Amino acid sequence: MTASATRRQTVRVALADDNAVVRMGVRSLLATAEDIDVVGEASNGVEAVALVRRACPDVMLLDVRMPRQDGVLTASEIAEQTAVIMLTYSESPEIIAAAVRAGARGYLVHGHFDEDELLGAVRMAARGMGTFSAQAVRALSNPTPGRAALALRYGLSEREADIMQLIAQGAANREIAAELFIAEKTVKNHINRIFTKLQANNRGHAVALWLALS
Repeated sequence: MTASATRRQTVRVALADDNAVVRMGVRSLLATAEDIDVVGEASNGVEAVALVRRACPDVMLLDVRMPRQDGVLTASEIAEQTAVIMLTYSESPEIIAAAVRAGARGYLVHGHFDEDELLGAVRMAARGMGTFSAQAVRALSNPTPGRAALALRYGLSEREADIMQLIAQGAANREIAAELFIAEKTVKNHINRIFTKLQANNRGHAVALWLALS
């Protein structure tokens, strides 16, 4: 095999976790594989987004709970540029569901996978396939509440729930206005109230929160 062929098969990986010890441990595990190259580290979600844009990794390993920006919101921003695997201690069904809907191709819980499973998950993600821990599989198999329950949870009116559902489907304000036969300015006012009720920082954050239980 030529050197160029070897380089083409190498999986370029980046990792983000606010715990430096965890990052060191994960990096050490990845370093045991000749076909995996760690191209960068980040300590929060904002840094992770910048790292993906700068280094263009094939796979990004993301913790869920990080300062400045959490892993779910980060996944929603980078999932189109890189294969995302959540690598975390969180076993919350809501977070697992939100991560998957944000675009994560895998979800592994610390303490429930070994070195070979991690390396295998990275290789599979690079090929477009997913790997999920038993905890994630159980969470994704459980029934989840409908839109009415979601609206009740967040205190949204029926109209706000309609708008939030359209936002989650990717509709722009102009499209929402046309669909609901209201003015675009009215849509913007509703969205501002929705963000307040969800305590969302932006559109992507709101969608992540809404889909967490949908």
